[in-house]
Amino acid sequence: MSQELERVYTIPLGKVLISQSQHRAVRAINMIKEFARHHMKVEIIKIDEELAHKIWARGVRSPPRKIKVRMSKTDEGYVLVSLFTDDVESTVTPQKETKKVEDNVDVTKEEAPAKEEAPAKEEAPAKEEAPAKEEAPAKEEAPAKEEAPAKEEAPKTKSD
Repeated sequence: MSQELERVYTIPLGKVLISQSQHRAVRAINMIKEFARHHMKVEIIKIDEELAHKIWARGVRSPPRKIKVRMSKTDEGYVLVSLFTDDVESTVTPQKETKKVEDNVDVTKEEAPAKEEAPAKEEAPAKEEAPAKEEAPAKEEAPAKEEAPAKEEAPKTKSD
């Protein structure tokens, strides 16, 4: 067994919620160990510190519902369970594509002032119409307010 065996699993931890709230993170750790024993066929399981921190990050009461892990079977006869990290390298865009984008931006800047002038003319009448509509309801409300004080003044003069 000179080769290391490495596999990636997503472990469902939803059944953790069955246990009492003060034992959920502990049960999540035990479920990970049980899952590793079952799938890797080894009794000695070691959990990486980073994975333990991920389980305990939100406290004992709310561990994650599922977690993606990497299990490595070592020559020493134990399984190391660690948090899965994606090792995909990010691709850098070539400079030629960036120049094309800059050229397009220059063209749009030249066209943009012409487009901005036309909508500005269209927006101006729309803005004039909107205040006119707002003034009309204000006039309707104003007479209603004037009538109410007039009624109040009339009883005052009768009682004086």
